[in-house]
Amino acid sequence: MPSSLPLRTGFAFAGLSSAIALTSTAPARADGGAPQLRYDLPVDVTVTVIAGATWFATEAFKASLAPAACRWCDRAGDGSDSLNVVDADVRNALRWSSPGAANTASNLVGFAMVPLASMGVSALAARHDGRTDTAFVDGLVVLEAAALAADVNQAVKLVVGRERPFVHVLNQAEKSATAQPSDNNLSFFSGHTTFTFALASAAGTVASMRGYRWAPLVWSMGLTLATATGYLRIAADRHYFSDVMTGAIVGAGVGIAVPYLFHRPASTDATGSATGFSAAPLSFGTKGISFAGAF
Repeated sequence: MPSSLPLRTGFAFAGLSSAIALTSTAPARADGGAPQLRYDLPVDVTVTVIAGATWFATEAFKASLAPAACRWCDRAGDGSDSLNVVDADVRNALRWSSPGAANTASNLVGFAMVPLASMGVSALAARHDGRTDTAFVDGLVVLEAAALAADVNQAVKLVVGRERPFVHVLNQAEKSATAQPSDNNLSFFSGHTTFTFALASAAGTVASMRGYRWAPLVWSMGLTLATATGYLRIAADRHYFSDVMTGAIVGAGVGIAVPYLFHRPASTDATGSATGFSAAPLSFGTKGISFAGAF
């Protein structure tokens, strides 16, 4: 299979995430104010803190919680390699010759640039519209979604026990000598990708529900950097393509669902129409898709 095919497959959603910008059509309230999110500060702070503490606790006790041997080993019964062709081809095409550099880059992009782009640009979007008073609640909702997504990811990782790509190619003696043996079997699904897509999607959803004029920028910057994070996890040989795609889907799903289901504006305009948003392609010529909906 030509190397260009897995490259195109691996970045299909990168073009989509850059091409789609959610532009607010949320109407003003009947009293002339802007859409306000529903929230309960004590409840949302508690949920966020507990979700975050749960993730940190599982990280602290990972050596005890993680499977000592792979449960999903990508091996046939006779011990031969049974890795599916998509994961194998994408790994061969995207893995860097210096995976450690890609791993460092994925940490930088995923844990520094994505939070800055998602939450920072969202705060700037609020300021641009003269609504700096909304920044704290916006940030809390985004963190709540990201923390819950991280917990879902961690639970699945610990139960599934898929062997990481770079561990998969080692012989048995070498596997126990990796830098973090307790991390060897936590490949499915990508935590970096889950976290970054949850952050980006939650920030974009909040910006759209608020009606910020810079909502398209919040979406495009966050999702582009989240996609870069997923790519770097494959380049670092820490995850397979299927790990990254699952992380992107779960992260985006939780990132959109938490703000929409629990925090969408309850107000309506003078005609009784509920607040909502629509999607439109960016203006720089990349083809996208359009849709509309009501909250």
